[in-house]
Amino acid sequence: MKDFAGKVAVITGGASGIGLGMAHRFAAEGMRIVLSDIEEDALEGAAQGLRESGTEVLTVKTDAGDAASMDNLGERTLEHFGAVHVVCNNAGVGIRGRLWELTTNDWEFVLRVNLWGVIHGVRVFAPHLVEQDEGHIVNTASMAGLVSVAGSGPYNVSKHGVVTLSETLHSELQDANSNVGVSVLCPGVVATNLRNSDRNRPASLRDLNTEELEERAQSTPGFSPAGGLPTLTTDWAAECVLEAIKIDRFYILTHEDHEGQIQRRMQNILEDGTPAVVRPTVFAGGPKELN
Repeated sequence: MKDFAGKVAVITGGASGIGLGMAHRFAAEGMRIVLSDIEEDALEGAAQGLRESGTEVLTVKTDAGDAASMDNLGERTLEHFGAVHVVCNNAGVGIRGRLWELTTNDWEFVLRVNLWGVIHGVRVFAPHLVEQDEGHIVNTASMAGLVSVAGSGPYNVSKHGVVTLSETLHSELQDANSNVGVSVLCPGVVATNLRNSDRNRPASLRDLNTEELEERAQSTPGFSPAGGLPTLTTDWAAECVLEAIKIDRFYILTHEDHEGQIQRRMQNILEDGTPAVVRPTVFAGGPKELN
């Protein structure tokens, strides 16, 4: 996809972090934006910043993990703009804790947003892109979707799920001779609010209060406090996404040296080895070359 001016981009989790970075980068290309998020106040604040630069923005409060809410996002998008061209299934949450310490609610909180949110995004929007035979889907996974990080079980499972979902979608689109592109974003450490995901956890899925969750996270090996790791900006992640859409790149890696982590995992599999212990610190580093 080369021509962005006047096209429509839908972004879930768009009120902050990588989602908002993508919104601004797409807006700079002349796109019209559908911004969705579960945090209504933050959503409107983000939209106002885009509108001040002259971008046409539709906001839709959306729970990405809820089928009806995502159906509504699709309906509102088509009612308002009549088309959609870029879909970024980006909403995400995270928690830390050893697998044997986690509850069913912990698993449901993470999987319903990180994995079901992407499933719903593909289910709702892919048929429209396929019908018009134009567009691009970007699913936000993580380096935790390519290697497994100790202390982040539900997050790892959800992001590995997003990677294989994206690979399957890519294969099926190729098999159908479709011009719709797919990319899976696998960033390392980026400056976002992911660590504060508990602010959006539904009461029905809450077993511990915020302080107790923080204590559990801090007692988990590999825990790093906010600001404890070097991070890349959301603007950089957004630039990587735009470049990938332009050249139809599938895997989007944001940091230098991440290829080594992936290669070591594959070698362990092929050589009948065992998984190496992976800590969040390996996801830090400088920006990857785009070309």
